[in-house]
Amino acid sequence: MTFAYVYPILGLFWTILEIFMFVVWIWLLIMVFGDIFRSHDMGGLAKALWVIFVIIFPFLGIFIYLIARGGGMHERQAQAMANQQKAFENYVRQTAGTAGGGSNVDALAKLADLKASGAISDAEFEAEKAKLIGS
Repeated sequence: MTFAYVYPILGLFWTILEIFMFVVWIWLLIMVFGDIFRSHDMGGLAKALWVIFVIIFPFLGIFIYLIARGGGMHERQAQAMANQQKAFENYVRQTAGTAGGGSNVDALAKLADLKASGAISDAEFEAEKAKLIGS
């Protein structure tokens, strides 16, 4: 009971609000620094100046950055995500193709069907199979 008198409920809510605002502030800093370094339309000097400005004047720097370049943050993030998705899809295609999950497996299945139906002989099947596996 004495804890409630020492630390009232309004003080608890105020502390929760302060913690929440601190987390939002850290998140904004991370987003702005990420956007500064991800941006390809700024040179190294401009990036360095933005970083110095945000470090020296944190509140003012973040707010000015959001006003000046905040509109393009979404486009830069969307472009980075699209590039990452393309790279992932290319990696999956390349890996599946080299691991035998691509056209070689389909060609071997077709050859096996042709052999089973009698359209090609055993020798032809083995020769085509050797070509596919060797390539």
